[in-house]
Amino acid sequence: MVPNIRDFVVPPRNDNIILIPMKANVLEATDKLVWKEVEKPTLATGEVLVKIKTAGLNRRDYWISIGKYAGLKYPTILGSDGAGVVAEVDEGVDSSWLNKEVVINPANNWGNDENYQGKDFKILGLPDDGTFAEYVKTRAEYLYDKPAYLNWEQAAAFPLAGLTAFRALFTKGRAKKGDKVLISGVGGGTGVFALQWAVAAGCQVFVTSSSGDKIERARQLGAQAGVNYKAQDWAEELQHLSGGFDVIIDSALGHGFAKFVDLAKSGGRIVFFGATAGDMPSIPGRKIYWKQLQILGTTMGTKTDFEAMLDFMNKHEIIPVIDEVCPLAEAVKAIEKMRNSSQFGNIVLKA
Repeated sequence: MVPNIRDFVVPPRNDNIILIPMKANVLEATDKLVWKEVEKPTLATGEVLVKIKTAGLNRRDYWISIGKYAGLKYPTILGSDGAGVVAEVDEGVDSSWLNKEVVINPANNWGNDENYQGKDFKILGLPDDGTFAEYVKTRAEYLYDKPAYLNWEQAAAFPLAGLTAFRALFTKGRAKKGDKVLISGVGGGTGVFALQWAVAAGCQVFVTSSSGDKIERARQLGAQAGVNYKAQDWAEELQHLSGGFDVIIDSALGHGFAKFVDLAKSGGRIVFFGATAGDMPSIPGRKIYWKQLQILGTTMGTKTDFEAMLDFMNKHEIIPVIDEVCPLAEAVKAIEKMRNSSQFGNIVLKA
């Protein structure tokens, strides 16, 4: 048999493959966030592409943007929180996800132990490109139906901050109806969610803030009372108002953290998930063991936590507090507002 000459012809390379573009907020260097055209993500097995309707900001995005976060890499598309419509699915993914309205769980690869995240744990928005873009890819296992009672802006506001606060309050803090709960530094997304979760659960909630306006906003959401933590006698005033706390939620640490040991009731739980005011100060160890206190660290949450949070939200129809909605192309403006911590609740980007 005579070979056909075509058997020896190498197909020509196609150097003219058309890459489909999209727009995204790309962090190219510290303090250099640029709205620009980039290549739309391509999917691997088990992945989906979500067309973003809204994306929520978190304090994490701010720290990454100014170069003060672990594992930095450039370029990076910021954004952990997003809500949108499933535009594409790859093989191995149920096609019924197509065109569904969804929210994305940004806590990926938690691991096998519910008590702590494994070495492969990561958060959407670094290292993987995030939601401050027209499209984002994720694995189908991190998709959930958008709560029907929420609009698009509200749906993008809760995943990261809500999950962090939910795990801190319920999984770690074991808050229950009737407990007295202190939310330290209310105003940002996590603090406001912790307040909303605790009020919905039937707790008696107290808050601190450096802003009288934020304390009043917290009272409107159900807080019993609040004090300004810049006042010299803030802890004594809280003790007088409350009689002590079963659960204390904090995201700052710093020198004021030592006061929580006195404010906690015997058997109380002090839970923290941030250190924006510095490291933990020297604290009176004898009081901790004599009062049988627990000081607990936490971050983000498990798949179980996320699903429990969604069930809790749907049961109580909790509406996330939106401070401001900005166009997706104006992420720089939104992050600048977060720089001075002037918001109460969440800042959202809208496509």
